[in-house]
Amino acid sequence: MARIAFILLCHKDPEAIIKQAERLTAVGDYMSIHFDASAKPEYYDEIRSALDGNPNVTFAQKRIKCGWGEWSLVKATLHAVEAAVEAFPRATHFYMLSGDCMAIKSAEYAHEFLDRDDADYIESFDYFESDWIKTGWKEERLIYRQWFNERTQKRRFYAMFQLQKRLGITREIPQDIQVMIGSQWWCLRRRTIEWILDFTRERPDVMRFFRTTWIPDETFFQTLVRHLVPEKEIRSRTLTFLMFTDYGMPVTFYNDHYDLLLSQDFLFARKISPEAKELKRRLGLLYATRGWDFKISNEGRSLFKFLTGRGRIGRRFATRFWETESTLGRERELLIVVCKKWHVAKRLVERIRTMTNIPCIEYLFNEEGCQLPDLGGIQSTMGKRHRHRRALMRMLFDYYDTDRLIICLDPNNIDLLNDFCADRSVTRLLELDCVFSDDYLIGHAMRVGLAGEKTPQETLDRLLPTIRGDIQFEIDQIRDAGFDNHYRMREAEDAEANAEALQNFLAVGHDKALEIAKTDYLFAD
Repeated sequence: MARIAFILLCHKDPEAIIKQAERLTAVGDYMSIHFDASAKPEYYDEIRSALDGNPNVTFAQKRIKCGWGEWSLVKATLHAVEAAVEAFPRATHFYMLSGDCMAIKSAEYAHEFLDRDDADYIESFDYFESDWIKTGWKEERLIYRQWFNERTQKRRFYAMFQLQKRLGITREIPQDIQVMIGSQWWCLRRRTIEWILDFTRERPDVMRFFRTTWIPDETFFQTLVRHLVPEKEIRSRTLTFLMFTDYGMPVTFYNDHYDLLLSQDFLFARKISPEAKELKRRLGLLYATRGWDFKISNEGRSLFKFLTGRGRIGRRFATRFWETESTLGRERELLIVVCKKWHVAKRLVERIRTMTNIPCIEYLFNEEGCQLPDLGGIQSTMGKRHRHRRALMRMLFDYYDTDRLIICLDPNNIDLLNDFCADRSVTRLLELDCVFSDDYLIGHAMRVGLAGEKTPQETLDRLLPTIRGDIQFEIDQIRDAGFDNHYRMREAEDAEANAEALQNFLAVGHDKALEIAKTDYLFAD
């Protein structure tokens, strides 16, 4: 059975550290603590006084001063790991934690999880090929040596960088290693940890390289694990649930996140707010429980992205420079079917396609796999379609040799609607006003990753009004824009009323519009 030795790096809040150590070791797991040497001495004394009598807790034999982005963080981790390996011969796994982490599963669940798969859990992506680093330095982290702390000695840090760059002083990456990158929150097997410790003693050249690398806690263990362990035994993921905002700051969890955290496919979460007393209390009781049936839905990250994105819908009020003089053509008519229920819009345009000779293209700005003709590559990616929207539409008019074209758009494409409706061509909109039941909205949430099969009903109950409101917001944006030639078919109306909207939208006779409006199961889910 798995026995976990937690590797805890910390520098504050001694009371929380003591409670964390007591909770995690009460069920038979272990903890090795490195307390920052630059922190208040009385804090360390308080921790030692409270935990020295606990046989499942040990301390790094050497304490060092730690700084963000420095080698000192890796060195402190190695000191704590060495202490754990020596003190706890029965430990099977070593799990990296911070003082801001708390368990979101029981020890019973965590041990069974680790027993199921003989593997190491560590994010480990190719340093140069992956997009793990979104902005800032990449190659510079490795080829230039860093001796100063970027946050506390900023002038010296950048002066030394500029000097090396000006003089062309760079260094080679050790030839037999492939540098990897990933989160510093890992869980490694005992065998892997012992291999790493042996490697640190046998390869002083690699140790020298990483000692002057910037932010080595994101590359050191990640690189060594890939170098020492067969790929099939590595799971390139962290078992600690953490998220970041658009500004690169870690998301903090509060009292109302309890159910969300328990439903994620992770063992721990970071970071828990110091003010979230109730959340800490409930999570603190969780680790020692037995028989808990965790419902894993794993929608946390997609839900966060969805909720933070609300209210930040960008609008482009001016045309891009390459579109300044572009137009679809005064003599052309672009007919746009706007509907949140894509299957309803597709049914309608399929019927229109068979009843008229108007070319119809479904959600070309929403579905990557939408069937489009080869237009020289402009249609190949969603990004290109959006960037060159007018050029794409002109080419489609030319390809089909027509002056009338129907496309489908999602209501969230307000920027496209603004753009097309501002064109000198004739643009008509047909809005399909659908009824959204709770069951449909739940299905929609699952399709877009906001919920899973096991998402608790309480979470869904809180989520549904937000989704419904978001859909209504998109529809209101379109109606508030006051577009000309805006017609509406309603699920609640009869075929006769909807035929009038279709007749105006398509510019066809009433009988043909009525036949289209009578399409069987048009609004059915």
